[in-house]
Amino acid sequence: MGDSKKIVIIGGGITGLSAAFYLDKLAEVSGTKHQITVLEQSDQLGGKIQTIRKDGFVIEKGPDSFLSRKLPAYELAKELGIEGELVGTNPAAKKTYILHKGRFHRMPQGLNLGIPTEISPFATTGLISPAGKLRALMDIVLPKKQEDKDESLGHFLHRRLGKEVLERVAEPLLAGIYAGDTYKLSLKATFPQFRQMEQRHRSLILGMKASMAKAGQTENLPDIVKQSRFLSFRNGLQTLVDHLVADLQKNDIQLLTKTKVQSVTHAGPSPDGVKKSPFQVILDGGESIPADSIILALPTKAISNLLSSTFPMAEELEKIQYVSVANVIMTFNREDIQHSLDGSGFVVPRKEKTSITACTWTSSKWGHTAPDGKVVIRCYVGRSGDEEIAAEDDDVIIARVQKDLENLMGIKATPLFYAVNRWPNSMPQYPVGHLELVEKVRKELSAYMPGVYMVGAGFGGVGVPDCIRQGKGAAQQAYAHLLKA
Repeated sequence: MGDSKKIVIIGGGITGLSAAFYLDKLAEVSGTKHQITVLEQSDQLGGKIQTIRKDGFVIEKGPDSFLSRKLPAYELAKELGIEGELVGTNPAAKKTYILHKGRFHRMPQGLNLGIPTEISPFATTGLISPAGKLRALMDIVLPKKQEDKDESLGHFLHRRLGKEVLERVAEPLLAGIYAGDTYKLSLKATFPQFRQMEQRHRSLILGMKASMAKAGQTENLPDIVKQSRFLSFRNGLQTLVDHLVADLQKNDIQLLTKTKVQSVTHAGPSPDGVKKSPFQVILDGGESIPADSIILALPTKAISNLLSSTFPMAEELEKIQYVSVANVIMTFNREDIQHSLDGSGFVVPRKEKTSITACTWTSSKWGHTAPDGKVVIRCYVGRSGDEEIAAEDDDVIIARVQKDLENLMGIKATPLFYAVNRWPNSMPQYPVGHLELVEKVRKELSAYMPGVYMVGAGFGGVGVPDCIRQGKGAAQQAYAHLLKA
């Protein structure tokens, strides 16, 4: 690159840290000069990935795992040399329950992402009425939709499988990932594989069966990826952040916390003709950091605010809404819990009207999270259309969650420890047409401010691997841009 180039990454969550890591690797391999600075507004790096390690418990405040088959997270762990610390879910806790009319029903075997692929278990479940089962099986004979126009996830599943399967099975499983409303979430942005299955196999059920058969034939994946659908680390997900930060510090990457950015501007031409960096990152205190390239790894609202005075289309990002959620972590003595905890937990359809939207029996699902004789339970509250509870005082949230646990699981014991973790405006909602909106804004930004890139959960995937993938992609784009600059 000639003279040392300055890259500023705004946002020190997993996306921003991944971008810094891969930028550094690209520069190292090519022997080029670079100055990478990561700016984070809060007092810690890692974003929502935060692990509590207390009295032998390993407790996640944010995400508790990642999908193993989405390989960017595994690949990053391997590059950091910590793949040996990965752990899978407890094979003895494969059951998942769905609440229906106040009772737990085991999710039928063969159900994948809410799609039935085995007739017998689906035919005998008490979750769905006989009429609902017949309607779902009509998917096998229904024609495929010809037009490729985006539609909502809810309308798609209603069209293919019927209302009962959507409301009682698919909605709590799939919409729960986004804390969203299936009738408002974009199919293309959330589960594009469903549309592909319909197009290739005409039937969603037949397409899912074919997909599962193909997945079973995968040869070149590591054993731990093949053995468990979800992965975490023995000492919690923060292990990934800790090693990322250590690697970046070792390589002299500047990591600044408690640093709020006010705006991003074009530097403009130099009056003395001396070449300078094209952008300026203006901090809250008025200081300015020059940049040859910028990666904005932030929520879309924050990006819109930073670019509002510079980029005319920034306000388009306001169309991407976010939902507030919270989770409640409780620990108990095992002897005080009468429930068998014989699975990974349960999910709750909207019609059940509980405060809890889902519950993970964490110590059953993950063997590394609790000492012998102890139990960890994590309950989720808040979703699209029902966000108010996430803003309530701790006492109110705890009382409502404990009431649900007593009614559903018979738990009356006082927790040894509890924590309420609020995540305001944390879950992006991808509306119908989301991908087209993102593509349009990114294209305009590329033309208007070449060298500035937008990534994060608000753009293309909320999971840890999705964010790592986006960070790596932004690093590659920024590096390619600087080579040409």
